[in-house]
Amino acid sequence: MNKVNKSKTGNPNITDAKGNGMPRHIAIIMDGNGRWATKRFLPRVAGHAKGVKTVRKIVEACVSRGIAYLTLFAFSSENWRRPAEEVSVLMQLFRIVLEGEVKKMHANNIRLKVVGDLSKFDADLQAMVQAAEAKTAANTGLTLTVCANYGGQWDIVQACNRVLANAQYSGTITEQLLAEELALAYAPEPDLLVRTGGEARISNFLLWQMAYSEFYFTDTFWPDFGKEALDAAIASYQNRERRFGGISAR
Repeated sequence: MNKVNKSKTGNPNITDAKGNGMPRHIAIIMDGNGRWATKRFLPRVAGHAKGVKTVRKIVEACVSRGIAYLTLFAFSSENWRRPAEEVSVLMQLFRIVLEGEVKKMHANNIRLKVVGDLSKFDADLQAMVQAAEAKTAANTGLTLTVCANYGGQWDIVQACNRVLANAQYSGTITEQLLAEELALAYAPEPDLLVRTGGEARISNFLLWQMAYSEFYFTDTFWPDFGKEALDAAIASYQNRERRFGGISAR
């Protein structure tokens, strides 16, 4: 990751048609890596490697546009069903990113968070995650969250269990109590969900947090999703009227 501009002014070429402004929090389901590779007669793992480069570009774009939170769905709890070789490559790519990118993230004031059930990962990978989070914990720029072995249903269940285990629990679970124990309790709810790869579903991602997120689906495979594509998603978001259950101002 190259040194990036920390300006908070955003992209002047993106207009604000409905008063939404820049989304504070963008969540992305990075889909289509394998199909991108298959179309080029490459092994699926080549698509994942290319997808890592796209992550770098989008992180830089979010920093330069003043986005405060970026959450990426990197590995779902269902992805263990994939071929063992592909899962192994994904884990290795995760290690490579942690080894090669964390220093650059820290230099760019980016805070890294990794959420999900990390207990299924090898001990050395868990240690690398902990070290990366500790190194960047005090950074105040973009918060980059990587969801690994994550599922929205798992998130809600673990939050319920944490509430029940709390000594101060009085016998009633409220929305506030549950929200405080979710994996992304430190972040505002996503304003915009982007899914690449042509699928129009959320695949067990941030089920609680996306109650009022705006959804943007694109046929573009993740390795081809660049800064212009991100701007198109943001422009779509800015052209929507967010009512949060209320009535139209018009």
